[in-house]
Amino acid sequence: MSPSAAVRVFRANGPLSGRVHVTALGAETAGPPVIFVHGSTAWGDDPVFGFAAQRPLAGRFRLLLVDRRGYGDSPDAGEAFAGDYLADADDIAELLGDGAHLVGHSYGGVGVMLAAARRPEAVRSLTLIEPGCYQAAADDPAVAAALRANRAAYADLPQMTPEQWLRAVAGSTGMPPLEPTPRRLRAVSTAMRERVCWEAGIPLPALNAAAFPKLVVSGTWETAPAPYREHGGVPLMACARITADRIGARHVSVPGAAHYPHVDAPAELNALLAGFWTAAVP
Repeated sequence: MSPSAAVRVFRANGPLSGRVHVTALGAETAGPPVIFVHGSTAWGDDPVFGFAAQRPLAGRFRLLLVDRRGYGDSPDAGEAFAGDYLADADDIAELLGDGAHLVGHSYGGVGVMLAAARRPEAVRSLTLIEPGCYQAAADDPAVAAALRANRAAYADLPQMTPEQWLRAVAGSTGMPPLEPTPRRLRAVSTAMRERVCWEAGIPLPALNAAAFPKLVVSGTWETAPAPYREHGGVPLMACARITADRIGARHVSVPGAAHYPHVDAPAELNALLAGFWTAAVP
């Protein structure tokens, strides 16, 4: 398979519409592949929010960087939602094949959790990076407050173009505005009309009972602007910590990183992942 080959994925009960795109890196003989699933507003090898900084791992491992439906070179999930964690779970479950490691960031963490619970025998390890699985920790006060705020915001969501949304996100997070390329604007458009991941039911008992190794990674958020840390970082860090405890995972915090440890601290994260995968495979 070439480094940018597309992989056709099928549901168990019939083919999905179109094909999901996967950027494949590394030798096919490098052991079980590693499936990376990105979050919102990104795509698999996106240099800003995706997994471009994990390319050096391809020297030792086979990497499959998925473009979730609605993003990158993959088609939309369907008419109801351009992006959908339920469709993601179907795609990931098929991509697991005879066995693979799973890595999911933010929204992508929900899809990999659902797929892992569905096919635990095919999962070599599970890594969640700043997962958006709020329902796994909805009884925590910080997570519960974030859920209330998210619901209120979506109930009164103003009409915005993708360009306006990009500017609004930059203003609320303190990040510089992103270049409004066609690919980025499509990603933003999907993020504005995808099934919200923070309402997803999470199969905690099945994941806890699964024998594969599990890792949950958080940023420490100390470098983020105070409002972004308070409203985004605090509930996400609580969600990660509680989710790790409830699925029987190791929890690691990466200093200097916020919501994107794989971008903010790639050397540390890559070393952590390589050691985790190596230990997970006899």
